[in-house]
Amino acid sequence: MAWINNDTTKGLVIGAGLVLLAPLAVAALSGFARPAARAALKAGMLAYEKGMETAAELGEVIEDLVAEAEAEIEAEREQAQAETQSGEATSFAEEEAEASPGEAPAEATASTQGKRTAP
Repeated sequence: MAWINNDTTKGLVIGAGLVLLAPLAVAALSGFARPAARAALKAGMLAYEKGMETAAELGEVIEDLVAEAEAEIEAEREQAQAETQSGEATSFAEEEAEASPGEAPAEATASTQGKRTAP
């Protein structure tokens, strides 16, 4: 059988054998393939649902973190504003304390300088 030693001939013989045996193999494996395919689809669907649950939980955690960060920023702004206001009040009180008894505080004289008094 010298003609079987040729690689092309070997390929053709193997291909023809697979074409003839493929329907038999599919019929034999169909009893196994259908339950296996169903199990694979079921596992995929369960994995998808679990993934969606995990993604939803992750989204909630991120929303909580964002809300906490926003609350901290707002608290820091309010604290800075309160410090600024208390600093202004303290400096005004210091100016009043430094003014001599006969002098009016600087802000009071500045606000009355632009006003005219009746003769």
